[in-house]
Amino acid sequence: MVKANTREIIEALAAEIGENVYMDIAKWHLYLSDAHLHTVLAEQLYPLLTANSLEESQVRQILENIPVKIGGGKREIPLIDLVPTDCQANLMDILEEFQTKL
Repeated sequence: MVKANTREIIEALAAEIGENVYMDIAKWHLYLSDAHLHTVLAEQLYPLLTANSLEESQVRQILENIPVKIGGGKREIPLIDLVPTDCQANLMDILEEFQTKL
């Protein structure tokens, strides 16, 4: 990954997030790639990886700041409220692994 450009790294990170992190809605698992949120999330998380400042609190803050529109846009719910705790842990594992590859 060292020679890959930023866009390629973000796309690879987004793909990994999209395949492994989901929202739990009424016991349905909607993966972030299906919800088209994986790239947005990867773009916001990437600077933490390059700055070597990856902390769970920062990741949680990013998840809190990504609104998910529901009901045709009538309401917005922070992404963190839709992603189960175990998926948040998976996300941290994914980010830590990516950081070691940079």
